[in-house]
Amino acid sequence: MLKRDDAVLVFIDVQGKLHGIMNDKEILDGNLERMVRCAQLLEIPVIGTEQIPEKLGTTNEPFLSMLANAPMLPKTAFSCWGESAFRDAFKSLDKNQAILIGIETHVCVYQTALDLLEEGVEVFVIADAVASRIPESKQLAIQAMRDAGAEIIPTETALFALLCDAADPCFKDLLKLIK
Repeated sequence: MLKRDDAVLVFIDVQGKLHGIMNDKEILDGNLERMVRCAQLLEIPVIGTEQIPEKLGTTNEPFLSMLANAPMLPKTAFSCWGESAFRDAFKSLDKNQAILIGIETHVCVYQTALDLLEEGVEVFVIADAVASRIPESKQLAIQAMRDAGAEIIPTETALFALLCDAADPCFKDLLKLIK
C-alpha cells in the first residue's frame, strides 16, 4: 500500500499542445491537480519532467505554478529513469515508492514504470491521472504495467491510502480535494 513517508509523486510531461489533445482532458486535469495538492498537503516530494521542452513547450498552467517548488527536469529519453538528472533526484530522496501521473500513458509513463520496477521501486500508476490521445493505447499500457507488477489505482484510492487515517489533522483539507 502507498505510504506517504515512502512515496515520491512523479509528474510526467504535461506540456504544450500534446496536453491539449489528451482523451478525457478535463478528468485528467482535475485528478492531476488533486494529486499535486495532496502531495503538497502531506509533504510528499514531487519531481516533474518535461519532454524536450524547447520543442514541446514547458509544463502547462495551472500545473507549472502549482509545481513552482518542485524540480522540473528536461528530458529526451521517454522513460524518466533514462535521464541521469531524474535518477539522481529520485535517489537523493531515499524513497522506494513512485506515484506516476501525467502523459502519455503508453509511452513515457509506461517506460518509466517498467524502468522503476526493474530498479526495485514500488510503482503506483494513478489510472485516472494518466492519459493518452487514443483510449485503447492507454488501456493496453495500463494492463501491461499491471502485468509487470505496477499497482493501478484511481486518484481517490491514492488520496486515502496516503492519508491512512481519518484522525489525521489533514483529513478535512484532503476531503476538500475530493468534493
